[in-house]
Amino acid sequence: MSGSSPFKMRFVHLDLKGAPPKVSYFSEIFPLFHALGANGLLIEYEDTFPYEGHLGLLRAQHAYSPSEVKEILRLATLNELEVVPLVQTFGHMEFVLKHETLAHLREVALFPNTLNPHEAECLALVRAMIDQVMELHPGARWLHVGCDEVYYLGEGETSRQWLQQEQNTKAKLCLSHMRAVASHVLAQHPTTTPLVWDDMLRDIPEDQLSASGVPQLVEPVLWDYGADLDVHGRALLMEKYRKSGFLRLWAASAFKGATGPSQALPPIDYHLRNNLQWLQVAACGPADTLQGIILTGWQRYDHFSVLCELLPVGIPSLAICLQSLLHGGFAEDVRAKVENLLGTVSLETTGLMSEGASSFPGSDILALVTEGLHLRSSVDEMLQRDRYVTGWFSPYHRRRKLIHPVMIQHVQPQALSLLARWSALVQELEAALHHVFHEDAVEEWLEENVHPSLGQLQALLQDLSEAAGSWPTLAIPSPNMGQDP
Repeated sequence: MSGSSPFKMRFVHLDLKGAPPKVSYFSEIFPLFHALGANGLLIEYEDTFPYEGHLGLLRAQHAYSPSEVKEILRLATLNELEVVPLVQTFGHMEFVLKHETLAHLREVALFPNTLNPHEAECLALVRAMIDQVMELHPGARWLHVGCDEVYYLGEGETSRQWLQQEQNTKAKLCLSHMRAVASHVLAQHPTTTPLVWDDMLRDIPEDQLSASGVPQLVEPVLWDYGADLDVHGRALLMEKYRKSGFLRLWAASAFKGATGPSQALPPIDYHLRNNLQWLQVAACGPADTLQGIILTGWQRYDHFSVLCELLPVGIPSLAICLQSLLHGGFAEDVRAKVENLLGTVSLETTGLMSEGASSFPGSDILALVTEGLHLRSSVDEMLQRDRYVTGWFSPYHRRRKLIHPVMIQHVQPQALSLLARWSALVQELEAALHHVFHEDAVEEWLEENVHPSLGQLQALLQDLSEAAGSWPTLAIPSPNMGQDP
């Protein structure tokens, strides 16, 4: 096997703010995570956490129950996966601030993403959220408190007035809130260390970081999901943080959810290159500079965005990235190990598709999603580039129900064949998705990724049927096959 890993901790990020899997799926997939080399989980619950009391309004329809959270933790322990919960406490607060009763806590009244750091009620809210999460995660060594992408910080009316005072800056405002949140964690849960995403710290000078007291309270997670990340730049950033007083640092790569908000299949080669470059970053600093690495798998870019790659679809990418981090590279022996663990005959890293059947939990979803993307491309090809459709049944013709009768024979068979294939695939895909996800996630994914293409095909056939009506002997079958979009 190839070399060893500089990352002692290898955490898989579970982003549950979109398409949260049923607990039964975790029981199937956690053993694979462990076999692939993961030894921890970063669980971002967002609105799937079972908040109670005055925080109960934050719970989504299919939020996990307290007993389900305990079962997730039991399954994680069974598979030697240490759990770190993540609670957003500054930015990305849409799931909290979207509620009318909490809208007054926004930094900018119009936007629900950032808390107003001047409001005492905001800190009280964050403290309550943290305490409820920690109550169900006793003994957690780390708690991730978010603090990334705090957009519009300093643009609220209170902040504008505060910033007019001498020596007040956005950096000082940001660090002050981080310090308050971290201080609460350490005061109430003294054996738990707060983690923060590092992007809000990157541009703050060393002396300001050191003077803030924040380096003694938190461990930053340096995140970069690019396939061409600046290795030297990240090494310099690590050195800056160390000089500022941060005793321990973490890295964060991505195995999915970082190449487009509506991406359906992860480009494995892209994510592999990202993780391999983090190995280069780790090699630039002293040993153990990075405590570990978190392989993020975003499910939504934010609370209001569409779903990107589903967790089962991202498993091959996760497997390749984890094994590469574990063994220090992706050599042929590592590829063979991944193929064996996934039950895959031939693993494809270039492009978007994995070739051949697999047997890992959720592999049927991957196969069906891949087939669906091929079908979607076939429909697009027919509608946009088929010479008979574009030449004799254009939007102009369709609006006027005009068609040369000979052309019906060219368009009809292909369209009906595609519709039949789509209809069969939808039934199978829907059943596979229901095994892993709740109804609302299944409905959302199908509506975003299947129904538009299916609807275009049905509309084409409906228009074709109506146009053929003027040629009675050539009337074609009804297009009402399969479910309506």
